[in-house]
Amino acid sequence: MNLFNRFEYVLKADPEREFLLTENDDKFTCADILGLTAQYTNLLKELGAKPGDRITVQLYKSVENMCLYFAALQGGFVFHPLNPAYTPGEVSYFIGNAEPSIIVCDPAKLAAMQALADEYGVLHVETLSQDGTGSLTDKAKIQPSSFKTQIRAGDDLAALLYSSGTTGRPKGIMLSHDNLRLNAESLVQAWGFTAKDRLLHCLPIFHVHGLFVAIGCAVLSGASMRWVNKFSPDTAKKFLPECSSMMGVPTYYTRLLDEPEFTKDHCQNMRLFTSGSAPLLVETHESFLERTGHVILERYGMTETGMNCSNPLKGERKAGTVGPPLPGVEARIVDNVGKPTPLGEVGNLQVRGENVFRGYWRMPEKTAEDFEDDGFFNTGDQATLDEDGYVSIVGRSKDMVITGGLNVYPKEIEDVLDEMVGVLESAVIGVPHPDFGEAVVAVIVPIPGQKPDLISIRDNCKKSLANFKVPKHVSERSELPRNTMGKVQKKALREEHEGLFS
Repeated sequence: MNLFNRFEYVLKADPEREFLLTENDDKFTCADILGLTAQYTNLLKELGAKPGDRITVQLYKSVENMCLYFAALQGGFVFHPLNPAYTPGEVSYFIGNAEPSIIVCDPAKLAAMQALADEYGVLHVETLSQDGTGSLTDKAKIQPSSFKTQIRAGDDLAALLYSSGTTGRPKGIMLSHDNLRLNAESLVQAWGFTAKDRLLHCLPIFHVHGLFVAIGCAVLSGASMRWVNKFSPDTAKKFLPECSSMMGVPTYYTRLLDEPEFTKDHCQNMRLFTSGSAPLLVETHESFLERTGHVILERYGMTETGMNCSNPLKGERKAGTVGPPLPGVEARIVDNVGKPTPLGEVGNLQVRGENVFRGYWRMPEKTAEDFEDDGFFNTGDQATLDEDGYVSIVGRSKDMVITGGLNVYPKEIEDVLDEMVGVLESAVIGVPHPDFGEAVVAVIVPIPGQKPDLISIRDNCKKSLANFKVPKHVSERSELPRNTMGKVQKKALREEHEGLFS
C-alpha cells in the first residue's frame, strides 16, 4: 500500500481545511498541498522518473520541499533527502551510491551539483529555493494538479536515508511504505494526536524526526501545523501559545530555558512536548517541569527503525528513560553472547517489528551482520530495562556523537584530520555540552618536531565538512591512550575532556 494513499484520504476529506501556516502567515489548505504535490509528481514523471527510481534532494526546509517528498511517494519514487549542510565532497558518495534519476538542489548549489550529475550520469538537475522558487516550480506550474497515485506494495521502498558507522562506507537505509505508515499510525495513537491539534513544526526535514515522525503524525491525524523554517527561542515563544504540541531535540528545550521570559504563559494551550534524536538530560527534564508545569515526553528511535520506545502519554514519564517499547515493537537487552541481561544491567539493545527497515542498500553482508537469525535488529545502543519495562539508553557501543540532534561519525572527521600537515594521528570524541547535548572534540597527535596550528586545523575542517561536524575544540596530546591491543581508549579521552564546556 502506497503511504500517500493514506495521506490523500485524510487531505481529501476536507480540502479547504487549513493544513499549514508558515511563520509569515502564508496559508496552505489541504487542496493546495494536494495540487502542488500532483504538479511535482507529474513533472518528475515527465522528466523520466519511473517507480523505484531515487529522487535525491539537498534542500532547505520549505513547504515545497515537503510537497516534493509527497510527490515522490505519490509517483512510487524513492525519496532520498540530504542535509543541506553537506559539502560537494560529502554529497559525491551519496550520488554515486544511490544512482538517482533526478537531483533537486538549492540554486546556490547548482554548479557543484551539476558537476556531480555529469560525473555520475544523472540526466536531470532541478533547483528549488527556500522561498519556493526555482526551475522545479517553474516547470511544475504548467503540469496538471491531479495525479492517480501509483500502486505500490507495502514492502516497496519509499525512502532511502544514509547513515554511517564509525568505520567503513556510509550505509543506505531502505525504508518501506509500511515502515513509515505503521510507525506513524502507532505514534498518532500513542501520543493522542487528533484533528484538534496544531503542531509547532520547527525541525529540519532531511531526517526521520522532522520528515516522517512530525509530518506523519500531523497528516494522518488531520492536525494542522505552524511551519517554522528554523528553530529559535523567539519564534517558539511567538507560536507556542497557538499550538497544542511540539516536537524537538534537547537543544530546543535548553535554549528555551535559557530565556528568562519563557514562562507557563507560553504553554497555556500545549498538551504535549516530545524530545528525541539525542538523550535528554535529567536536569533539563526537571527544569522544564519546574518552569512550565509540563513533563517532556522522551522517546527513542533511529533512522533504521523509526520510533521504538516512548514514555506514555498517560502515566509516569520517567526522567532519564525513553519509556517502554511502542505497540508492535519488541525490544530486548542481551549480553555479548546474546543472553538476556538481568533487570537493571547494561546490555545491547535489539528491536524487532514492522517499523524496522528492510536492510542496507546494496550491502547484503552488512544487513546480515546487523540482524539476528530471529529477525531482531542490533541497534548498536547499550541500555537497561527496569521493573516497569522502561528502557534507558546508557551509551552507544559505537562511538557516534549526537550534537544538536544530528549524528556525527568520528571516523569521517579523523580521516580529514589525519591528512592535515603536521598531524600524525587523531581521535574524535563527543563530550557533554549544555546547549548541543554533545560537542565534537578532536584530539590530535603532532608529527614529532612539528607544531600544528590548532585554530588552522579547525578552519581547514570547515572546507570539507558540514559545520555541525567541525570540532568545537581541538586539543593536542603527545600520544593517544591505548589498550594492550593497541585500540584507542576513547572513554579515557571523554573523561579527560568531560568538563570542557561546563
